[in-house]
Amino acid sequence: MFRKMRRAKQALSEEECVDILINEPHGVLAVLGDDEYPYAIPLSHVYIDGKIYFHGTIKNSHKKDAIRKHDKVSFCVIDKGIKAENEWWYTFKSVVVFGRMKTIDDVEDKINKLSHLGNKFFPSEEETKSEIDRLLNLTELYELKIEHISGKIVEEK
Repeated sequence: MFRKMRRAKQALSEEECVDILINEPHGVLAVLGDDEYPYAIPLSHVYIDGKIYFHGTIKNSHKKDAIRKHDKVSFCVIDKGIKAENEWWYTFKSVVVFGRMKTIDDVEDKINKLSHLGNKFFPSEEETKSEIDRLLNLTELYELKIEHISGKIVEEK
């Protein structure tokens, strides 16, 4: 169902892909947007137990409306890369995930996953808890169930 990577020699292992998903803070979520135009959204994420989580507003938004209409999505994460000394290029790794999105409605599960997400970015667990307490009722939590994952290293030379 999913295409094989054209440059198989550059493929990352699943373990390397997961490492990037865990350690990199941001990626780009692609959904089928209004009038079937692609809509790509830069987002913060957290990877937990084989799934990826994002937050958003409970209000109607382009992202929320698109996911509600069509739950198949793609998510891409790129690491910081390394610039070759005295050269113009970067060597970098990227991961592309395909899967299906849903919202998490169970309050305990939502708080748990938002805590993981917040702890990835806030300096302390207390700040994470404070933000969750303040914004829980205004926050949507999205879960991306991974159906396919691939990654590659790009080395320009």
